[in-house]
This record gives sequence, C-alpha cells and structure tokens, in this order.
Amino acid sequence: MNDPGDLRPNEEAVALEPASDATLRFIGTIHTPWRDRKDCPRQGRLDGPECQLVLDPVWHNALAGLEDYDTIEVLYWLDQSRRDLIRQSPRSDGQTFGTFALRSPVRPNPIGTSMVKLVRIEKGALIVRGLDCLDGTPLLDIKPDRCAFSPKAPDKTGGGE
Repeated sequence: MNDPGDLRPNEEAVALEPASDATLRFIGTIHTPWRDRKDCPRQGRLDGPECQLVLDPVWHNALAGLEDYDTIEVLYWLDQSRRDLIRQSPRSDGQTFGTFALRSPVRPNPIGTSMVKLVRIEKGALIVRGLDCLDGTPLLDIKPDRCAFSPKAPDKTGGGE
C-alpha cells in the first residue's frame, strides 16, 4: 500500500511511524458495486447506483428520525488508501498538489465523506445514492445534511459555548 515505487512523477511521500493516537469505532459496513479501485468513481453522483450502509445491530435505534432527511452525510474509513503522500499527481501528468488541496482518498487519516441521497431505510440498512467507495468500506458515521438540519436541542444560554 505504501510502496515508494507506486509514486507518480513529482509526487512526494514521507516516512511515518504507525498511527496509534486515536481509536475509531466502525458502526457498520458499506456495500457498493465497486470491488476494485480502478472501477470506483472519483466523486459520487446522486443519480449513481444504489448502495447500502449496513449498520451493526447495536446502532439500529440510532437511525430514529433520520428518515426526515433527503440527503445525509456519510463518513467512512478508506482502508485501502495509502497514508504517506504529502504531494500528489491526481492526473498522472506530473503536476502535483498538496494532499490537503485535494479530495483524494490518499490522506494521513483516510476519512472519506460524501453527501448522499437517502432513498430509504430498511431494517438497519440505509439505501443511498452518491457514494464513491469500495465494497466493504468501514462506516464511521452518518449525519443529517447540515443545510437541512435544525438543532434538536435548545439554544445555549449565557452567550458562550
């Protein structure tokens, strides 16, 4: 995954110690039609194929109220991505950009995020359109579309946070 021979012209990688400073809890698995990175779209499309977010049973009750939203944000762990590039050439044309200037899956912390269309919820699985990740990708979190969200909690008092 982090083979220096996989670098494109002008790309740059750094040597990293294994990450050990955070613990994430995967809440389920994403199922998509794509099993190989070369087939996976670069950006999801809301008219793309239906995909499934299959939540572990312990999280099923956490879906209550989510059906009120047409679009949701999905965060996922891009477990097949390398994590050591600081400059990348996304078009393989020798032109490079800093990793933080790209939406590439190659990142120090390979967290993917997509705004997707929520088609329906079935027994702990969300059927969505608009994903761009491989079949079997670990699911990190689900959030309502921030533009459609109105806070469920009362305003904070005291003027500060």
